[in-house]
Amino acid sequence: MEIYVKEYIDLLLRENQKQNLISRKASREDIEQHVMDSLQLLEWETLDGRNVIDIGSGAGFPGLILAIACPRSRVTLLESDLKKSAFLQMVIKDMGIMNVRVIRERAEILGQDSQYREGFDVCTNRAVAAMNVVLEYGIPLLKLGGEVFLWKGRIVQEEIAAAQNALRLLGGKVKAVYQYNLRQDKDRFIVAVEKMSNTTRAYPRRVGVPAKNPL
Repeated sequence: MEIYVKEYIDLLLRENQKQNLISRKASREDIEQHVMDSLQLLEWETLDGRNVIDIGSGAGFPGLILAIACPRSRVTLLESDLKKSAFLQMVIKDMGIMNVRVIRERAEILGQDSQYREGFDVCTNRAVAAMNVVLEYGIPLLKLGGEVFLWKGRIVQEEIAAAQNALRLLGGKVKAVYQYNLRQDKDRFIVAVEKMSNTTRAYPRRVGVPAKNPL
């Protein structure tokens, strides 16, 4: 796996100089920290044999890194930005990663598409939006009993409190909150949410609404 991760970091550093996929000032060490953060989930959960969707994959965190680390999983990277989705496609092709696909679309659209709705075992999301927003994106895409994993910072308890209405409406329940340290960053968390009941077709709402008017 280390060889693949090194190749990915080399590609990201090279392409980032051309099109600003992450901060222009990002160093190899910065990217390595993003990789470590992405892999942290595997300390507690396994993705082997599971169908995973990563919402807002950006330059590949955490979805692409988890796909590299878990070749027996099936990973969909959902990224609406053209340049970032094109970069992900390039990495997959150049590195010959077989268990990943990229979909360039908004989560609100995919969540109402019968081809994808309730089709996944796991949804991952790192630093895209507040918890109550991301749950509306992710829970409709999960099968009953599926799980959302959300990477969060030190205000995690405030986000969980603010997400209680979303959890109720969408049929989710917080299963666990995993805490860890990442080098100098001592307050990192991954929130695990299980889908306990079916989500009504009212959710997700149309594009833009979840972010503007969170549940």
